[in-house]
Amino acid sequence: MAEEPLGSIRIHFSKLEDPRLDRQKLHQLMDIIVIAVCAVICGAETWVDIANFGKAREAWFRKFLELPNGIPSHDTFGRVFSLLNAAAFEACFFEWVQAVNQVTGGQVIAIDGKELRHSFDTVLGQKAIHLVSAWANENRLILAQRKVDSKTNEITAIPELLDALELAGCIVTIDAMGCQTAIASKIIERKADYVLAVKENQGYLYEDIAHLFGLALQEPNPLPYVEGYAKTVDKDHGRIEIRECWTLSATFHQASLRNASQWEQLASLVCIRRERRLPKKTQMEMRYYIASRPPNANALLQAIRDHWGIENSVHWVLDVAFHEDQSRVRKDHAPENLSIMRRIAINLLRKEKTAKGGIQAKRLQCGWDENYFLKVLSV
Repeated sequence: MAEEPLGSIRIHFSKLEDPRLDRQKLHQLMDIIVIAVCAVICGAETWVDIANFGKAREAWFRKFLELPNGIPSHDTFGRVFSLLNAAAFEACFFEWVQAVNQVTGGQVIAIDGKELRHSFDTVLGQKAIHLVSAWANENRLILAQRKVDSKTNEITAIPELLDALELAGCIVTIDAMGCQTAIASKIIERKADYVLAVKENQGYLYEDIAHLFGLALQEPNPLPYVEGYAKTVDKDHGRIEIRECWTLSATFHQASLRNASQWEQLASLVCIRRERRLPKKTQMEMRYYIASRPPNANALLQAIRDHWGIENSVHWVLDVAFHEDQSRVRKDHAPENLSIMRRIAINLLRKEKTAKGGIQAKRLQCGWDENYFLKVLSV
């Protein structure tokens, strides 16, 4: 047999324990995983899609897979991925990402949660699955994900994710759910810096920061203790978006911040005013952040903008290109395992740099052009 294009997947996923009984193992586990990953890259969204893709490409798969009993049925794909331990599959994904990617110091690692909206099962009383992902902005790769336990929230999953990642020298950005003293301490413990969004869930902190910036930005004579100011203007499709950033020294204003001492190495307070000018209306919002980095307005504004990349480059892509929110896969571990395969597909497609166009265009090209598909699988 020829060398397998997804050799790195085989290496890092080979330790998975097959959950099936011996008498049910008509197809090799690794064959099932490789076919499924390839199918998802090329546009498959259901187990039927994956089985049909396998049958259409059977001759090609036989060049590097054994396939002792041909291509598995869609029921086999569904059953195997519903039984396969999702935590173990997730661990293999993390090891694979670590092997094919090197996180450079100083870059932004954005952490954010996403719900698989149609993964709920009303009959079984199963809530929709919620996943927390880590995104390396400079490398443009999904580094890892963790499932949020149905009885808790993101606050418990984020520390687990932080412990798994190599964060030294990086800037970790998290939305308001992760604005917790324990999470800030964990980031510092991991030798990284934090930029955390602050909303009303942190009552005293939000009130105190909003009050300070209310004084600092009052017109016409703003107070002189604003440390830094930065502004960006973006124009796209008839829309103008203006972001203004002001920073204050948390050390200088420590006496005005209740419980400030609980936030480890708190150095900066940040205010972002975001104005969106649309053809028929203008929208304005104020957002506040805390950071362990110095109050450099340009650097902090860039880190905050980089955080929004996880929404645009991960969550939006998963919903628009992969239709993740529409997926009706619900049984046992299947939703989480299929979500991991989507993230493998995104990483492989992003690492291939020669083709023009977005993720959806690349998926179509993989389905049409075998040479390009092989290029994606071998990055």
